[in-house]
Amino acid sequence: MISHVFIGIRDFSKSYAFYSTLMEALGLTLKFQDADKSWAGWMKPEQPRPLFVIGLPFNGETASPGNGQMVALQAASRAAVRHGYNTAIANGAVCEGPPGLRPHYHPDYYGAYFRDPDGNKLCICCHQAQVSEIWDTRA
Repeated sequence: MISHVFIGIRDFSKSYAFYSTLMEALGLTLKFQDADKSWAGWMKPEQPRPLFVIGLPFNGETASPGNGQMVALQAASRAAVRHGYNTAIANGAVCEGPPGLRPHYHPDYYGAYFRDPDGNKLCICCHQAQVSEIWDTRA
């Protein structure tokens, strides 16, 4: 259903450093990066779509986050939600809601919310029931 999501940024170097670390924490791989065009995109390994893309706005105007807009990235486990959230916060994100259950969405919804350095709101979520995470040390 979705081909790609494009997030407008203001400073490519700063945003690329932030998102590279976050995408690595979530197990996503870099599909392309072009500093001359100030954009980069990530994907799930071996899946060319959907893409998560960052870049300067094509119209040349300053990027600004929209009110009510949010991109939610799906994680494989609750531990992965916590790991991604902690990585984002450690790299300059601002908390909009720490990792936890949000049963008002559905009983197994586990999510965390934050804003990137440009103010774009993101979520990392897992829709799976709790499983044993005893061997996952990233949490």
